[in-house]
Amino acid sequence: MADVARRAGVSTATVSHVLNNTRAVSDDTKAAVLAAVEETAYTPNTVARSLATSRTTTIGLVLSAISNPYFGELLSAAESAAAAAGYTLLLVDPHEDPEYERTVVARLHHHRVDGVVLAPSAQPDSALEYLARHAVPAVLLDRLLTGGLAAGLDQVGSENREATATLTRHLVEHGHRRIALIEGLAGLSTTDERRDGFARALADAGIERDPALEVSGESATEPARAAMAALLASPEPPTAVVAGNNSMTIGVIGALRDAGARVPDDVAVVAFDDFAWADLFEPRLTAMAQPFARIASEAVRLLLRRQAQPDAPVEVLRLPPSFMVRESCGCPAGS
Repeated sequence: MADVARRAGVSTATVSHVLNNTRAVSDDTKAAVLAAVEETAYTPNTVARSLATSRTTTIGLVLSAISNPYFGELLSAAESAAAAAGYTLLLVDPHEDPEYERTVVARLHHHRVDGVVLAPSAQPDSALEYLARHAVPAVLLDRLLTGGLAAGLDQVGSENREATATLTRHLVEHGHRRIALIEGLAGLSTTDERRDGFARALADAGIERDPALEVSGESATEPARAAMAALLASPEPPTAVVAGNNSMTIGVIGALRDAGARVPDDVAVVAFDDFAWADLFEPRLTAMAQPFARIASEAVRLLLRRQAQPDAPVEVLRLPPSFMVRESCGCPAGS
């Protein structure tokens, strides 16, 4: 910076103001500084800056199953929100492993991230305990928790119970009584909440739950394909199915096609999580679309607020999904 200042004929403070937009300078002075930056190939020393400011302008994002299309969209939105605030994301995938989840949270802390956004595993206590013990600002994403170590954390995700109940009621309105649920990984809050919504809708319709129709797709494509294939091979197969996330929806559709079952004539399908390409399914997929862009931007906002105001009241945001009615449920085109 001193070399840049000498070449431009200004003070180092002026160079800092130009590069950080912290004070207005004349156009001529700004042009001289930027020319000197170009000539010297100067880049700011972010390590030195972080030592002086106790900030690295980085956010750790801990997200399993990043190959899931939903999480890909969520990641893109989070990166955009962080960049708009002048931050860079450091992404790690704990692979739904609670022990490794704690390890990657610790590694992010060792890299001095300014905070962590975490989509918690089914057993997140070790990671949450680390964040609490080291007073790392943190926000829980997508998989919201109640009580315990999560009680003092800001959280943001979709509303799951009523949204899944709406999907299930829609199938009931089409006359279905044998409705299957392909649910996610055991222990995840999203799995439990979506199962609760499914059960509520059946109870409201006076339909007795059949445990044989509620099977795990483990939040992944191939387990969901196997689960759906087993249901189709059962003595009393379902006439409709609710898929618990978009990765499992792909497996469900694959199993139906493998069996030669027509959607929705033989089996109606609705899904939690929409796809950017859901309109390309034949028939088009009826789904709950999560507001992933808003979820991501709210997570970044809550984290930056927590950094600035450590004692601010805790916020827990459940954002409503949008019901995208198409044809896989049995509705006519253009519904």
